[in-house]
Amino acid sequence: MVYITSIEQLAIEEGMQKGMQKGMQKGLQQGMQQGMQQGMQQGLQQGVQQGMQQGMQQGMQQGMQQGLRQGRLEGKLQLLERQLTRRFGELPNWVRDRLAQSEENILDSWTDAVLTASSLDQVFASHPH
Repeated sequence: MVYITSIEQLAIEEGMQKGMQKGMQKGLQQGMQQGMQQGMQQGLQQGVQQGMQQGMQQGMQQGMQQGLRQGRLEGKLQLLERQLTRRFGELPNWVRDRLAQSEENILDSWTDAVLTASSLDQVFASHPH
């Protein structure tokens, strides 16, 4: 049978305490590092995923709005071409060029002017080149 003196017992207990403290500190430190790395990775993945979703939604909304604007502009252009052709006959190239290069508000102005104008020149006089 092995006998341990009280001094040896104290030394063993003190050693065990120090060992446990060091082990706990090291374990805590490693756990925190791993936790931070995992948290950062998960956060980054979630951020990328959310960013992609938001980007897709914004892109779709902008695309739809742009498509609606473009469709509205093309519709106004076709209507004005039809009105001008009915009123003044076959349209010269300079008229088609002006129409194709014009903005929506100018097309609106010309659409109003076609109702009272007696010539193509009068229609386009409100917005010269």
